[in-house]
Amino acid sequence: MATTKGPRHLSRMMTKLAEQHGDVHAADCPSRGVLEHVTSRWGVLVLVALVDGTHRFSELRRKVSGVSEKMLAQTLHALEEDGFVLREVHPVIPPHVDYTLTPLGEEVAGHVEALTDWIEESLPRILEARARQAKTPRKNASEPRARRVTASGR
Repeated sequence: MATTKGPRHLSRMMTKLAEQHGDVHAADCPSRGVLEHVTSRWGVLVLVALVDGTHRFSELRRKVSGVSEKMLAQTLHALEEDGFVLREVHPVIPPHVDYTLTPLGEEVAGHVEALTDWIEESLPRILEARARQAKTPRKNASEPRARRVTASGR
């Protein structure tokens, strides 16, 4: 007689499947962590900065204006763990550490750079839309700005 595998087995199987292929909509999929690292404010800016080539920590801190040392270190560490950034320590005094994109990092940075380029080019239209939204009166502060459409289309 065959034994029936319970929900725990199914959950483990689904987790393993999500890990192999990735399913960003699944709550326990590791792709969510990668997405968070790549699309965080500092992750995006670090990846785009490294598209230009190898940088030292202090160069990245100057290039990514507004980032604290702690946040830059955490961001670089996360991107390194994901295989996007290579950290190379040179045995000199004072310590010299270089950061560069790996081939996988170059690939994801290309996608992120395309998004940042689009945002910069579209900024006038985005700012116009923001201004229009700011002028639109709302009946109730807890209500979303956009008019809700019902199933009947009204």
